[in-house]
Amino acid sequence: MRLAITGGAGFLGYHIANQLASRYDEILVLDITPVDLKEYPSNARYIKTDVRDRRALADIFKNVDIVVHGAAALPLWKRKDIFDINVGGTRNVLDAALAAKIKRVVFVSSTAVYGVPKKHPLFEDDPLVGVGPYGESKIAAEMVCQSYRDRLCVPVVRPKTFIGSGRMGVFQILYDWVESGVKIPVIGNGKNRYQLLAVEDLVDAIYLLLSGDEQKSNDTFNVGAAVFATVSEDVSQLCRFSGSGSRVMPTSAGMVVFFLAVAEAMKLSPLYKWVYGTAAQDSFVSIDKIKNNFGFQPRYSNAQALINSYKWYQEHKVQLSRETGITHRVAWKQGVLALIKKIL
Repeated sequence: MRLAITGGAGFLGYHIANQLASRYDEILVLDITPVDLKEYPSNARYIKTDVRDRRALADIFKNVDIVVHGAAALPLWKRKDIFDINVGGTRNVLDAALAAKIKRVVFVSSTAVYGVPKKHPLFEDDPLVGVGPYGESKIAAEMVCQSYRDRLCVPVVRPKTFIGSGRMGVFQILYDWVESGVKIPVIGNGKNRYQLLAVEDLVDAIYLLLSGDEQKSNDTFNVGAAVFATVSEDVSQLCRFSGSGSRVMPTSAGMVVFFLAVAEAMKLSPLYKWVYGTAAQDSFVSIDKIKNNFGFQPRYSNAQALINSYKWYQEHKVQLSRETGITHRVAWKQGVLALIKKIL
């Protein structure tokens, strides 16, 4: 059986390919970004592909049995690209899958579709309120998926922010600060509960949706850690593990959010609205649906996931590219945050 992964060069695609390698005869890694196949299993094959090219997808899918659609333009991309890739690309993937008579396409959405809600936990049938182009595009893409469900099995997974080996982006900034021994400012008092997710657990959930009962799978599912504390407690565990002397520093939420909003508008900070807009709030979802339907059991708590990801960062930072960018597999330019780090 052949598995195709769109966005296969990304953080999640890399983990899906490696974690599920033994379950498929061949794994096709589809992405516009080249990959180093030495980092991938021996049965992986890279094909340069843009999900905006429906004809190319249709040709590739002729020899594919099942698909994980993870290709996405992230929040730091331009609005047009976000919608072209996240919405138009999703429609292209589903059209190509239908034409090729593929059995199932798992779509990787996001809990960003819930916006900044006032109640928790969040359930799959709660209102969808997109924040910014990324959140809006994920909602629109989910609507596209729903419109195909009478012709194709399209499980939708809504993961919390997921971390693990190779995760850079905003978490590289956190790990850099922790390792440096500086104070770690949290937005607000840090007493809010903010659920994360180990990427290994996310891949487990995706496999359940790839292989589980078709009727049950053809639905939408939240995925997150089962064990998580407050932001202050989880980050403090990371700080203690590091031994650097770094510690959590509560701040005034209103003042920090205002500062970050101004910095974002001036393009001086890599942190976008959904990150700083939810950081001081509770943010967690119910995972009862996927647990009850498929027996899903996350293996890692928030703190364990943070520590494992930090350990990987420490072990590989010398080999990591100095390249910066806007994906989760490279560091982000800290901008004005680098100045604040020096002050702290």
